[in-house]
Amino acid sequence: MLATPGMGHLIPLAELAKRLASRHGITTTLLTFASTASATQRAFLASLPSTISAQSLPAVDLSDLPPTAAIETRMSEECARSVPALTSILLDLKRTTRLVAFVADLFGADSFDAAAKAGVTNKCLFFPTNLHVLTLILHLPELDGSVTCEFKELPEPLRLPGCVPIPGPDILMPLQDKSDPCYRWMVHHGAKYRDADAVLVNSFDAVEPEAAKILRQPDPTRPTVYPIGPLIKHDNNNNDFAKTPREPCLAWLDAQPDRSVLFVSFGSGGSLPSSEMRELALGLERSGQRFLWVVRSPSDGGAVNDNYYDAESKRDPFAYLPEGFVERTRDTGLVVPSWAPQTKVLAHPATGGFLTHCGWNSVLESLVHGVPMVAWPLYAEQRQNAVMLADESVGAAIRVPEKGKDAERIAAVVRELMEGEGKGAAVRAKVAEMRKAAADGLREGGAAAAALAEVVDKWTTTEDQLMEE
Repeated sequence: MLATPGMGHLIPLAELAKRLASRHGITTTLLTFASTASATQRAFLASLPSTISAQSLPAVDLSDLPPTAAIETRMSEECARSVPALTSILLDLKRTTRLVAFVADLFGADSFDAAAKAGVTNKCLFFPTNLHVLTLILHLPELDGSVTCEFKELPEPLRLPGCVPIPGPDILMPLQDKSDPCYRWMVHHGAKYRDADAVLVNSFDAVEPEAAKILRQPDPTRPTVYPIGPLIKHDNNNNDFAKTPREPCLAWLDAQPDRSVLFVSFGSGGSLPSSEMRELALGLERSGQRFLWVVRSPSDGGAVNDNYYDAESKRDPFAYLPEGFVERTRDTGLVVPSWAPQTKVLAHPATGGFLTHCGWNSVLESLVHGVPMVAWPLYAEQRQNAVMLADESVGAAIRVPEKGKDAERIAAVVRELMEGEGKGAAVRAKVAEMRKAAADGLREGGAAAAALAEVVDKWTTTEDQLMEE
């Protein structure tokens, strides 16, 4: 399995590897890029079970890329330039193991060239986000020819088969500027995905039923699509508090009433401009709701995804909060710098809502634990996710207005989610339904479990036939 840069790509691939081992007896080699060899990643890889080994690809020279190059461009270039090294690694694995499949994630489609050169029979794409985004990328080569303006200038929302209509400005961020090389890379990936034998998607039918229905239908122009999610990271020591110190934020949650706390976090790579940080702080205060906020230094002068490769705050984030805010909210809120154990927080009985950037891993963690969402998207596919989640047909989130993110509007949305009798009540009920559907699908014989079993059966059957020949 090849994980392109970002813990949001690596973690669900590792969860897939765990599931392949526990249910199907398959061992996995996780391949990572030299550019992401951080202490966090090394610690994560070291924590994986013995059925999963890890190997880093050698570094490639990216010095010719401008400092302004988009993350998507850097990841795509690094993958394309790593094809020779990857071919060599796959040939070695073929000599030493029964190599039944190669799996690459969404920015790794060029690595299918390496798999083909190495003679790997089954080439699969692992898509760590949702069916809506997959549908868009699969249609990109034709949209590139038919949409002559910038997507953000589209007079009507984009309508794709089985998908919620997406307004042009909310479409996938790497597509918003056709003059940027990352746009051409995304069109390239859309065409390259067709080299895959199957696409494994980290989503499930209940959250996007119409898209799932259409993508399940056989289509000779694209690979077979298998929703196998939700794949999320589970903390093994969730209930083992006697042996490990209780994180301060969890101890604080222990003292709060059930379903009373709004968890506020913008993922491992997101940050807000200081003006929005201030309005969010005042909005949380005026809402009167309990909150746990993971706060980072602001993105002033940079991009909202400046923390993508390094999740630690660069400056003291507390210095950017309104004067006296921490003291005034001491009885109802807790502010923690940089990081909190998100899955443990979302699983905690006191957590009743999640103000999120709508990164897909965070969305799935929220749905698995039955926590309704306030949508505040930042970058990548997050705005598109927010449109889908807030649409009445899905109804898993309430979106903060894109324009006019002032304290009063933020407070109103937070109050509605946590205790509202209208939209808030509907969202809370819908998320409870999705929690049950997610759990049912992952059980033996459930839709997601059956889809993965079908894929594994094809891997082993194909390899058996080749060995007989």
